[in-house]
Amino acid sequence: MKVKAVAQNNVVLVKVLIQHVMETGRRKDETGKIVPGHFITELSAKHKGETVFQAELGPGVSKDPYLAFQFTGGNVGETVSVSWVDNKGGSEKVDSLISAA
Repeated sequence: MKVKAVAQNNVVLVKVLIQHVMETGRRKDETGKIVPGHFITELSAKHKGETVFQAELGPGVSKDPYLAFQFTGGNVGETVSVSWVDNKGGSEKVDSLISAA
């Protein structure tokens, strides 16, 4: 997962790119068997221990999803933590320093 957080005028813009297969569970492989669903179900971001963004995702989201959001109150040098969980118990967490615009 790649996370970039940039602060300008007390607003932090966060961009997130996640490498994930995001299989719907409806696609068939070359032999005709259904490929099991494997997709991110939850994504959240925290700043100073408080949740600043939360999303519920599902099988309708494309492979390698990109998300962007913003929040107020962050400063250069502070940390934003972004994490996700998928339907098979996989997860990832990345801490990103907030940089100046």
